[in-house]
Amino acid sequence: MSRYYAAAVQTAMDCPTDRSAIPARISRMIDLAAGSIEAYGPFHDIRLIAFPEFAHAVPMLRTPAELLKTFAVEVGDIAPAYERFCKLHGCFIQTGTFIERDARYEGHVFNTTLLIGPTGVLSRYRKVNPWIPWEVHSSPHDVPGYNEPLFPVVATEIGNIGCAICYDWLFPEPLRELTMQGAEVLVRVSAYMDPWGATPPMDWWTLFNRARAVENTAFVVAANQGAALRDYPAFSWPGGSMIVDFDGRILAQADPGPCEKVVVAPIDIDALRAERTRRRGHDMRSHFRSEAYSYGRTPMFARAGSNSITIESNNERITEAKRALDGRLNFFGADS
Repeated sequence: MSRYYAAAVQTAMDCPTDRSAIPARISRMIDLAAGSIEAYGPFHDIRLIAFPEFAHAVPMLRTPAELLKTFAVEVGDIAPAYERFCKLHGCFIQTGTFIERDARYEGHVFNTTLLIGPTGVLSRYRKVNPWIPWEVHSSPHDVPGYNEPLFPVVATEIGNIGCAICYDWLFPEPLRELTMQGAEVLVRVSAYMDPWGATPPMDWWTLFNRARAVENTAFVVAANQGAALRDYPAFSWPGGSMIVDFDGRILAQADPGPCEKVVVAPIDIDALRAERTRRRGHDMRSHFRSEAYSYGRTPMFARAGSNSITIESNNERITEAKRALDGRLNFFGADS
């Protein structure tokens, strides 16, 4: 399957109060996926569908204990309906994220998305860069003894697919790591709020989606929240879900503003592979002088380890990282 269509589906549901709302949300997303495949079927062969971050629940709670009590669920609570749908339609779904509990990591909650295909769950991605200080989920980086892949990439019949969540995309490293693991389609599952939306002069959403596509010579399928302020205080969600090709061209984009929306665009894996093979200029993957850069070998933002993750502890870790950064910059400044 060298050419197919992807759909970025943004949701606009109200803010849940506990996990009892999750089954209805799953049903709504299955309905949106089914409607997209049926409605566009005469025109577009939709094989990949992406939903936004926090599509199952958007918690703004202060501690993991509160999240565990109120919103946290296991993979088995989320996956079955999507698995049945993907098997029936022969498609792939990057689920909206959910607050995950896992008995192997007691006391931790993760912001997690699943890639599900016709054969079932293919990968689980846990957000490596929570939006601190407000998000108190654990990064896998925080967990002592964590030995699962941080950046899984899945080889499928529709290309090699990798995913990163929202704030991860403001760092070039996660997407570069996925690309170096072979990713050809980079999926962004996001709840990217105003004012960093899809309209100038602060259109970070569009900026980073296009930049990461160009940096990595990859397609980007980016699904964003489209909820209004009245439904998700204290934030509003600008939507703007989009699909970008490997040269940074926007192939499809939802108009900015809160609403449910589906945007559809072609993914041409053969064209991508041909360009990755052919190009000698502007191929930042093969031009990357990895040994030239030392900053990634210096610890900066500390692991939480056995310490509880709270908004306050996130702020403390940010302060310590700034001190380390200031010391490093002052050292180099003095040395020069």
